This record gives sequence, structure tokens and C-alpha cells, in this order.
Amino acid sequence: MDPNIPEALRRFDLTGRVAVVTGASSGLGAGLARALASAGARVALVARRYDRLVKLADEIGGLPVACDLLDQAQLEALVPQVTAELGGPEILVNVAGDIFSRDPAEIEPLDAIRKTLDLNLVAPFQLSQAVFPHMVAAGRGSIVHVSSISGQVGFPGYPQAAYAASKQGLSGLTAELAVQWARHGIRVNTLAPGFFRSEINDELYEDERFRAWLQRNTPLPANAGFDDFAGAVLWLVSDAGRHVTGQTIAVDGGFTTQ
Repeated sequence: MDPNIPEALRRFDLTGRVAVVTGASSGLGAGLARALASAGARVALVARRYDRLVKLADEIGGLPVACDLLDQAQLEALVPQVTAELGGPEILVNVAGDIFSRDPAEIEPLDAIRKTLDLNLVAPFQLSQAVFPHMVAAGRGSIVHVSSISGQVGFPGYPQAAYAASKQGLSGLTAELAVQWARHGIRVNTLAPGFFRSEINDELYEDERFRAWLQRNTPLPANAGFDDFAGAVLWLVSDAGRHVTGQTIAVDGGFTTQ
């Protein structure tokens, strides 16, 4: 790092640290992977769409790893592959997530409920278990689960019961892992983004009424983009946030304060 950079900013330096980012083929995952790489991390880019990962890997010097997190064998092979090619992970950012049903809770299909929980909650838990011994060996580590304010508040007319349950579950998982693993120097936090345009909610942003409603209910006037979450993640995974653990932090323009 440039010696002319102020000491306070040096705490964000991730040079040499191995980071695993799931959901890295697009959107927020890709944005966070770029941010981590720009801070010096060696980033394993994880997603199903390998062709997109290769393009991003060429751009930031990362390692593309094709993995369907709903496939148990692929999930279990992920961290060993990253370790063999990059070294033991000290950073895990669980971004991958999806909604498998837009049905009201009373008729939400069981298979959709299980897929939602498996991808959004169980997979992050298993990956946290997988990186644990590497973080113990390093004497430090940081895990960030990317949740959603949907796990904190409900939205009339926008049914997502299983999704909301999975995201709230990440907060409980975060608190428990933070307490259990603190003695190893491992910090665990959750980032809860507010509304921003992504593949999951793209159809919402096509609705003029929704955009007007969002503007009325968000205190900060600027529309959120992927870069608006990068700073919070860099803080949480770097030494700048070394005394922060067990927290769920909303980055939502003030939406949940009302």
C-alpha cells in the first residue's frame, strides 16, 4: 500500500487475504467482489454462471468457481477448491440468494419454501462451517452475510414469507456464530440492504407507482447502487471493523427508521 495513504485508511487494506464471494456473477455480488479486489484481496468468485465469472475474473484478477449452492456435493467441494488454488479463506461474503415463490404465505409451496431456506440460510451456514478451520488457523477472519431489510419489516402487497424468514434467520445465525467464534478472532456480521435494483426485483422498478412509493418512504433522496454497499462490507471485513461483531446493519437510506 502507498506509504502516503493515511494510517486510518490503511486499516481497510486487504492485501494478501483470500476472500470468497458467492453470488458473484452479477449485481451486488459482482460489485462487492470488485471492491474487495481493489483493496488487495485475492477473490474467489462463486456462482452458477461460469461465463460471467470468467469475465469478472479477467477484470479483477480473481478465481472463477462454478458452484450451485443448492447442490450439496458442489457446496462441499467449494472451500477445498478455493483453498487449493488461493489458500485458506480469511473472508467470506455470502451474497447469493433468491426468491422462489411470489405466492401469499397461505399457499406458498413447500418445495419453494425449502429451496429458499436452503439457499438463503442453510448454504451460508455450511460455508461458514467450511471456512471456520482456515480462519482459526489464521487467527482471524470475517464473515458477512448479505441479508435484506425484508427480514426486518413486511411489505404489503409484496408476499415473500419464506424469503423474509430466511433473511431474518441470518441475523440469528450471525449473533450466535459471533459469540461462539469470537475467541478465535472470527467476526460475523450481517448487512441488510434496502431497496436497490437487481435481477430479483427488476420488475418492481418498471412500475412507476412503486418508484414513487419508494421515493416517498426513503429519507435519503439518492437511489441506491451497488457501490453504496461496498464501503460497509470493506469496513466489516477489514481491520477497520475489528471490534464489530454480531451485528445486523441496515444500509437502506433510512427506510427502516420510519
